[in-house]
Amino acid sequence: MGTVVLSGAVVLVVLGFGNPLYWLAAVGVLFLYVRYGLDSSAPSAPSAPGPAPAPTSYKAYRDRRDNQAKWERRYRRERPLESRRQERERSK
Repeated sequence: MGTVVLSGAVVLVVLGFGNPLYWLAAVGVLFLYVRYGLDSSAPSAPSAPGPAPAPTSYKAYRDRRDNQAKWERRYRRERPLESRRQERERSK
């Protein structure tokens, strides 16, 4: 990802000899990459919703596990056909 951003910035700088507005665009791209791009590439900061981080205590683990079970029961209750299909796929 970094090489794409850097090569894009170089292209904008080269194009900037004809129009200085491209230099501003290159600076903006580099600023946004440094500000947001470097942090999102780190594995410790998930940007998309996914598995929650490991709980710090057993109580936090139990609370999260009970909450997940509650949502799973609700899903099976509200979508019985879909939950049966998923069970069949899991048993294969």
